[in-house]
Amino acid sequence: MPTCLAQLDFTTVATGVLFYALAAVVALSAVGVVVSTNIVRTAACLLFALVGVAGLYVLLSAEFLAAVQVVVYVGGTLILIIFGVMLTSKSAALTTGARRGEVAVACIIGAVMLACLTLILLRTTFTSDPMDPAAPYPVVALGTALLGNYLIPFELISVVLLVVMIGAAYLAKARRGDR
Repeated sequence: MPTCLAQLDFTTVATGVLFYALAAVVALSAVGVVVSTNIVRTAACLLFALVGVAGLYVLLSAEFLAAVQVVVYVGGTLILIIFGVMLTSKSAALTTGARRGEVAVACIIGAVMLACLTLILLRTTFTSDPMDPAAPYPVVALGTALLGNYLIPFELISVVLLVVMIGAAYLAKARRGDR
């Protein structure tokens, strides 16, 4: 057996396979979000993309970020989108479409972003081990910062989300009154 294969252990191989599986789920789901014309299918693809990103956070030993990803984006934002569609649309099978000009602008912006990210990736020098994987995730430091120096922005975000939910309920009620 070659020495390079002997040095690979099961954990490294399993982590690599899991990473590529999650990356494929995220990439395919993101393409599904962009390509789908049915708003409900778009929301389902967004669900898989967000859960896949949370899985990638877990692989990076950032369990707190994974939990926040699931609670805030999957549990909050995605459910808000689904309820908004259910309350405001006349049909659950609502479809959307883009004009040719919008598609052209989106493709140009996407190509520019891809070129920039590729350039950044090619110019970045990666280290083999940027962080000690045995070090605990600094959740205590994060909590202290959120409830210390960043308390006001943290509370402002909650007020903005409350205003958005009240606005959505008001708009849904106004549309029901029009019928």
